[in-house]
Amino acid sequence: MKRSCLTLALLGALAVAAPLTAAAQTTLRLSTYVNEVDIRYQGFKKFGELVAAKTQGRVKVEVFPSSTLHGWSEGVDAVLGGVSDISWMPADKRLPCYRVTSLYPMVVDMSKQIELDAAYAALVKDEAAKVGLMPLINSNYSYDQEWWFKTKDADLSKLGGKLVRSIGPLVSMMIETWGGKPVFVAPKEVFQSAERGVVDGINMGVATYSAWKLWGVMPHMVKANLFYGNIIYMINKKKFDGLSAADQAAVLAAARESEVWLKPEYEKFVDTSIADAVKQGGTVTAVAPAKRKAMVDAIAAKWTPEVDGACGAEMAGKVRALFAKNGL
Repeated sequence: MKRSCLTLALLGALAVAAPLTAAAQTTLRLSTYVNEVDIRYQGFKKFGELVAAKTQGRVKVEVFPSSTLHGWSEGVDAVLGGVSDISWMPADKRLPCYRVTSLYPMVVDMSKQIELDAAYAALVKDEAAKVGLMPLINSNYSYDQEWWFKTKDADLSKLGGKLVRSIGPLVSMMIETWGGKPVFVAPKEVFQSAERGVVDGINMGVATYSAWKLWGVMPHMVKANLFYGNIIYMINKKKFDGLSAADQAAVLAAARESEVWLKPEYEKFVDTSIADAVKQGGTVTAVAPAKRKAMVDAIAAKWTPEVDGACGAEMAGKVRALFAKNGL
């Protein structure tokens, strides 16, 4: 009798614990271009941990780093086609307003970054929905999107025909405006391109640049602070809509909490990476504030027709108002 009671008690305890240890009902495959050295990888792992905790294990996030699931420009097709469920969105023509505003010429007030990112994601939400996507995680790189050259003290405003790696239409226009020639190179191919002399300069984020060990081949940085940058990780909308209301709320809350957790870690990672590179012979040349403002203002004015054409007058006005409110 005692053994029977003990058995029943154990079975009862297991039944209570089962929801916490049961296999996930939904698995979300998150694809990222960052590698496992990059602090942002830890941010995505944190997101996964938060999702698991908040959904009591009903939703599981699997993180695939280093573009293992798809290439740089394939985010939309990968998510819509089921290769991944969540991925970074590049400057894709199917997201016209996002394409020309997710990277934007301005000096960002970083103290308001989390709120700015949330407001920006809300603005592009309807455009994304038309494609079958939904903004989920803001991956802000305003803090560290900079420039590197083979030679010290390069003048960013006078590129003199240099071949410079570009990440999208805005950067290409900037390079051309300053007398250079833009070259598109995917993140995983930048090291070889720099080492072989395919490019004379590189536009990239410090975190990515450092994680891919690029300081050793192109060690001279120009710190200009010219951008608002937010590569939004979007989720397949049908996949998200298929979650219960409780799990939808949990996933959204986990995304926001992971952004808040990552911000100071990311900035510390960037600062430490720069300091370490300088110790090893790298250099950092800062653009003077007055020159920076002149460069930003000139590029923003030149970029205005692109934004108006892609977003429409009303949306373009909303985007510019948001950026004006959060700029320095």
